[in-house]
Amino acid sequence: MNYKIYLFDFDYTLANSEKGIVDCFQRVLRKNHYPETPVDTIKRTIGLPMEDALSALTGESASAVIRTLQQQFSAEADELMTKNTRFFPETIPTLTALKEQGCQVGIISTKRRTRIREKLLADNVENLIDIIIGREDVEIPKPSPEGLLLALQRLQGKKCDILYTGDSLIDAHAAQNAALDFAAVTTGTTTAADFSVLPHKKIMRNLSELL
Repeated sequence: MNYKIYLFDFDYTLANSEKGIVDCFQRVLRKNHYPETPVDTIKRTIGLPMEDALSALTGESASAVIRTLQQQFSAEADELMTKNTRFFPETIPTLTALKEQGCQVGIISTKRRTRIREKLLADNVENLIDIIIGREDVEIPKPSPEGLLLALQRLQGKKCDILYTGDSLIDAHAAQNAALDFAAVTTGTTTAADFSVLPHKKIMRNLSELL
């Protein structure tokens, strides 16, 4: 694939943070006396905006309640998230190769930018990323194209020069809404068959297939 700008989702695309996410959700759910939730059910919310994930897992819809639960999740994440997040084996070699080819690289995620940067700093790989657009940087999260278009503007690129890679249908729809090329990776909970019905340039088992 020959693009000048490669944009990526974070969770389940560049990194596996499911242990940290599941543990945080379980703590919040227990603290507030919600019924026990199967781990697989929690995993399927990874990649959703936090407010949507909490609503799905608790059945709550009142904004004040969701805000409180978000604050509790964030407090748990301060302790649990970064130390329980691991880059996939192919991530750093792939990003390094793209940078060596002169490409720009960015992250567009529903995760908070500050949390993503924390992981990059912890692993001393912040030099591989030119831009991070997180949940705090947009009014409407994916599948809105807002984050992708903001990255396009800041990197001063053309749409034809950009490939967005993600692990979920939300990512696929975000790329479609932004009129950007999309590559799917099946390192999350979405299958190749699920991706096949949506516009895509490639469906990959892991990121090394970008090279």
